[in-house]
Amino acid sequence: MHRRILLGAALAMPTLLSIPVRAQGTGGGVITLNGASQFNDEHAFTKAMMRFEELVKGYYGKPVNFVLHKNSSLGLEKQYFEYMAQGRAVDYAIVSPAHMSTFSRAAPFIDAPFIFRDLAHWNGVLDQDLLKPIADEVERRARVALIGYAGGGTRNIFANKRVSNMAELRGLKVRVQGAPIWSRTFQAAGMAPTVIAYNEVYNAIQNNVIEAGENEAAGVEQMRFYEVAPNLAMTQHAITIRPLCFSSQSLARLPNDLQAAIRRAGKEAGAFGRQVESSEDTQKLDALERAGRLRRVEFTERAEMKRLVDPVMAAYAKEIDAEAILGRINAVTA
Repeated sequence: MHRRILLGAALAMPTLLSIPVRAQGTGGGVITLNGASQFNDEHAFTKAMMRFEELVKGYYGKPVNFVLHKNSSLGLEKQYFEYMAQGRAVDYAIVSPAHMSTFSRAAPFIDAPFIFRDLAHWNGVLDQDLLKPIADEVERRARVALIGYAGGGTRNIFANKRVSNMAELRGLKVRVQGAPIWSRTFQAAGMAPTVIAYNEVYNAIQNNVIEAGENEAAGVEQMRFYEVAPNLAMTQHAITIRPLCFSSQSLARLPNDLQAAIRRAGKEAGAFGRQVESSEDTQKLDALERAGRLRRVEFTERAEMKRLVDPVMAAYAKEIDAEAILGRINAVTA
C-alpha cells in the first residue's frame, strides 16, 4: 500500500507546476480552488475539507470550483504547507502544526504532548481562541492563514510489543513528528525518538528500524499501522489540533466576498472536523479491537510520564516566548 502511495506522489510531482494558478478574482472564468489530503473520503480530515467546500459555496452564492486531491496524490502535509506558502499548486489543506516549525517555532506548541488535560480543556482553549498569537505569526511569516481548527483525536503509542508502564517504555524506538518539542518530550520520558516520514513508518516497523509510532485512531486505521504494531499503549499523551490552512497569496487574489466566505466557512468546517474526529476516536478503536486487529494496553503510569515531560514543556515555552500562552492554557478551567 505504502509503495503505491509513494509512487502516486512521485508521479504527481512533475505535474505540480502545471496545476493552474488560481483565478485572480476578476475576469470571466470560474474560480478553481485546489485542496489536498493524504487520506481517502472516510478520513475525518477529508470530511472536514468536503464540508468546507459545501459551506464556501453556500456562503459565496456564486459559481466556484473545488478540486480536492486525495490519497497523497500531491505528496504529504509537509509539501502541502510549502506549496501554500509559495502560493502554488495547493490553496487549502489540513496540516499538522509540526510542519509549520520552519516558519514559526511556536507552531508545534499548538498540540504539543500533555498540553491539554482532556477534551473539555482542549475545547475550552479553542473556544477562547487562545492560539491566535501563534496563528498570526504563522500567517505573517509563512503567508498561510489558519482559518479553522480540526483535529480532536487522542494520540497513543502503537508498538510491536506490549508497553504498559515507564519501565517497558524505556528505550522504545519510536517515530515522532519533526518538530523538536516531540523529540525532547519523548526523550524526557525515557524513549528513543526518531524522525521518519509519515508514509515510511509502516515499513520502518516492519523492518525493525523502529518499534513504535504515535497517532490518533484515524491515522492508525487509515495507515494500517496495527498490522505491524498491534499493541496500542493508551498513553493519551496528546489531543490533536489540525489547522485548516489557506494560502494567503491565493486568498489575496480572490474577490472580497469569496475571501469572507472562506474565512467564515473555515471556522465552521474546523469545528465540524473536531466533532467528527473526537466522536469517531473510540468507535474506530472499538471496531479494530473487535476485529482482532489491535489490542488496547492500559498505560498505568501516565501521571509519571507527564511529570517528566512538564519541565521540558515549560522550558520550551520560555524558549519560544510562549510562556504567556501556556499560562493562559493552563488557567482554562473547562
